[in-house]
Amino acid sequence: MTQINATECQNVEFKRIWKDEYLKWICGFANAQGAVMYFGVDDERNLCGLQNAKRLLEDIPNRITTSMGLVVDVDLHEQEGLDYLKVTIPTTNVPISYKGKYYYRSGSTLQELTGTALTDFLMRKLNTTWDATTVPSATLDDIDPQAVQYFLNSAISEGRINKSSKDETIEQLLRRLHLINKETGELTMAALLLFGKDVEQWNMTVAFRLGRFGNSQADLIIQDRIVCPLIEMPDRVIETLRSKYLVSPIHYEGLHRKEPLEIPEDGLREMICNAVIHKDYTGTFIQMKVFDDHITLWNGGTLPPDYTVEKLMEQHESHPRNRLMASVFYLAGFIEAWGRGYEKIREAFKAEKLEMPTLEEVRGGILVTIKREIFLSLQNKEEVDSTTSTTEKADSTTQKTTQKTTQKTTQKTTQKILEAIKLDPFITIERLCEICGLTRDGLNWNIRKMKNENIIRRVGPDKGGYWEILK
Repeated sequence: MTQINATECQNVEFKRIWKDEYLKWICGFANAQGAVMYFGVDDERNLCGLQNAKRLLEDIPNRITTSMGLVVDVDLHEQEGLDYLKVTIPTTNVPISYKGKYYYRSGSTLQELTGTALTDFLMRKLNTTWDATTVPSATLDDIDPQAVQYFLNSAISEGRINKSSKDETIEQLLRRLHLINKETGELTMAALLLFGKDVEQWNMTVAFRLGRFGNSQADLIIQDRIVCPLIEMPDRVIETLRSKYLVSPIHYEGLHRKEPLEIPEDGLREMICNAVIHKDYTGTFIQMKVFDDHITLWNGGTLPPDYTVEKLMEQHESHPRNRLMASVFYLAGFIEAWGRGYEKIREAFKAEKLEMPTLEEVRGGILVTIKREIFLSLQNKEEVDSTTSTTEKADSTTQKTTQKTTQKTTQKTTQKILEAIKLDPFITIERLCEICGLTRDGLNWNIRKMKNENIIRRVGPDKGGYWEILK
């Protein structure tokens, strides 16, 4: 059987016959990278001929133009007495719809765009992003000078903007960062979320939600809702994680005491920044959930067309959802340009010999899962140490119980309690008893003394609260 000289691929399609439903495909190709469609040819490139080819030569372009306003090339070819049509579909710089719906060809599938995917597509075709939209009612009085100064200090320190920027007015700086629309003089959404005094006035889902969970998502122990100018968000989140959610194992380098986070901070900060600048702000909140054995970080917003999770993990082109926000974060030194973010995360985890976080595209967003390897290893060590301690010091524990905890708390016991709380701020009295080799009465005596000396305090109720180290 005769074959034509063409190979089916992402941008080449073979169809035996013409159907009006293929108008959707033409719409999808025009919205993507364009394509060539052959009619009268089967999937194996075998020429089978097309009836009424000469009539369709006029009919097809008319239908395409009438329904989509799109001009395509339709060519009639003949080979060994069989007619077939070649339709060349150009890619377009404007969005194309068919019967009021938008289609997009991605890989080998045709997708009808709706919701966030449609918004992203329309913005991309118009060469703009959501964060570039303007807010006519906003003024420079809505900008927080401290947030702007925070950015300047970081950007100058990183050498990514000149020191002379400190002499500029806020308006001059925002204009240079393209955060004020040139034509209208109006503040962009990026300006108001990055530097706004009241960011929730402009977007109700701008908060970063943190939660500490027990054995399941139904077992919420404590939660935080962080609201601030987005330029300060990574630092605020890291500070909250350090103080209440993650552990910082102590070690010494020479005479210097070191307390690094259990999760490599460079990698963690990069993931938080990615969540902030790639988030779909027409959707819901960024959510970070901390469990005993793992952490999840989710932000709404699908991947760009033709991007996969696997591609993100490789070297790839930078394609931020919110370009203006990404530019400011880059100038502040918070992220790397040119799609090197995940390479930076990989390097940070590799340096600490920790397993690389995993990525998934779920629930209309990106989910990052991080194993808490260091926390689990410290927890296991504490269990071994507490068993040994309980056995070796059984006589001492009995003596303290008999004397009803009238002895003075030793420095060693205080240190054990502090280390246990630092490892797990939500630790129970029962668990502290096991670790310290004390009865409940004995432990309570130590706890009261440490509270009186302002060493620790209890935040919240006995059930659902947590311990805080004061000094």
